Amino acid sequence: MKVNIKNELLALVTVLFLQPAFAQSLKASKQRPNIVYIMSDDHAYQAISAYGHGLNSTPNIDRLAKEGVLFTRASVTNSLCAPSRAVLLTGKHSFINGKVDNEARFDWNQDNFAKALQQHGYQTALIGKIHMDGLPQGFDHSAVLIDQGEYYNPNFIINGTKQQLNGYVTDLTTDMAIDWIKNRDQGKPFCLLFHQKAPHREWLPAVRHLAEYTKMKFPEPKTLFDDFKNRGTAAKTAEMNILKNMNWAGDNKVPPAMMDELGLKGFMSWDKTAYNNMLGRMTTQEREAWDKVYNPIMEDFKSKYPSMSQEELMRWRYQRYMQDYLGTVAAVDEGVGRMLDFLKENGLDENTIVVYTSDQGFYLGEHGWFDKRFMYEESLRTPLLLRYPAEIKGGRTSEALVQNLDFAPTLLDYANVAIPPDMQGKSFRKLASGKDENWRDAIYYTYYEYPGIHAVKRHYGVRTDRYKLIHFYYDVDEWELYDLEKDPQELNNVYQDPKYKDVRARMHKKLEQLRKEYKDSTVNDKSFLPKKPKV
Repeated sequence: MKVNIKNELLALVTVLFLQPAFAQSLKASKQRPNIVYIMSDDHAYQAISAYGHGLNSTPNIDRLAKEGVLFTRASVTNSLCAPSRAVLLTGKHSFINGKVDNEARFDWNQDNFAKALQQHGYQTALIGKIHMDGLPQGFDHSAVLIDQGEYYNPNFIINGTKQQLNGYVTDLTTDMAIDWIKNRDQGKPFCLLFHQKAPHREWLPAVRHLAEYTKMKFPEPKTLFDDFKNRGTAAKTAEMNILKNMNWAGDNKVPPAMMDELGLKGFMSWDKTAYNNMLGRMTTQEREAWDKVYNPIMEDFKSKYPSMSQEELMRWRYQRYMQDYLGTVAAVDEGVGRMLDFLKENGLDENTIVVYTSDQGFYLGEHGWFDKRFMYEESLRTPLLLRYPAEIKGGRTSEALVQNLDFAPTLLDYANVAIPPDMQGKSFRKLASGKDENWRDAIYYTYYEYPGIHAVKRHYGVRTDRYKLIHFYYDVDEWELYDLEKDPQELNNVYQDPKYKDVRARMHKKLEQLRKEYKDSTVNDKSFLPKKPKV
């Protein structure tokens, strides 16, 4: 056999030349990704500029959309802070993991995805807000806020020890998150849960954002003066109206002494106390900066208040709400930018999954409301952006019906860790990269905290790509059906409309199917009876 020496030598040289690169490529393919999961509290998708609502600018969060995938129909299973976090950790609905409302205890002894990652060689950390009692389990390091936390000079529980830190909470949480990555065990992949307090009530922007945001005027939602004409009892009796149910001092920052002078009454008993406690945490320098900006605003309000109509008051309160709320979002966006820059500067960006989301949606004046809890869109939907250059092509958008129920199995999937069979969510890893069209056609929702703050009645329901069916129960028995294609603002309940008879039947069938699939029998379960509400 004739051998071509020239070709054989060329092949040998090629193999020797490419061997290091091939080995490095093989190593990279076997290297498990790092995970940075960023979750803010009550951050409405409307307040992220990548979603196109034009309220504010979030250039750093938007980077995740440009470099990854943005989900437009991501939602939660229970629109409430602590239950949402329990669902994130366990991959199970509230009625399975036990954290049905903010009052119920969370059992840290149950499995969660962080424990699974630990057991498979990941170094794990939880930094920021968790809003659940007990020392977090599944984390090598934890630095968590107490309850709701404070904006200025907050208290943290750091690995079981209480410490007060000087500074603004969003900046401090970001500092600790970056420092932990710097000082981690570099021989292990890592998973960091990086949870911001902002933009949770009561909204206190950082000093650097006060002057800018208090001068802004924001567009009003079309439903700011909603009369709920074609809705049921639940929407009409909820206590989250900006004009009627928002606190004057804690929320709108009217000083307690001025409230007394003008005869204003706080809706919640803690109104003045919240104001005094929050501002009382400030240093002398911080308080001087605050008063320099807010005192003129309040003096102007004081001069105008006696002649203001109810409509003018609503508009004033809406602007005050947006100025403070979006002012706190500005620092969150800066923190995301700092994290992304740090990962890139340290060569971690290519092999690190970065998720940005919120624990639920939030009302920014739609239907005249603030807060969340309802299964209506602004509360149900949550922002979700995901960046992972190794698998996801930038600039993608997905309308898939993903939920916070899916975070735990998805992150385990990326880490190549087996997903426990009792997790109720599904991995959307393939979906994120555009490879999986076989996804759920409906999502299931529950809400239990009634009687309670904001008086949102208990309900459960199902949402498909076009329709939504909700059952309000416990002290009422009312059904609502919405055609989201024709009525995206959910202003017209068509449950009794004969034209929707077939749709109603299909939605009822789907609802019962999901209740069985997820093993929900809580409607008639006496263990879910309400506890005495806090005063």
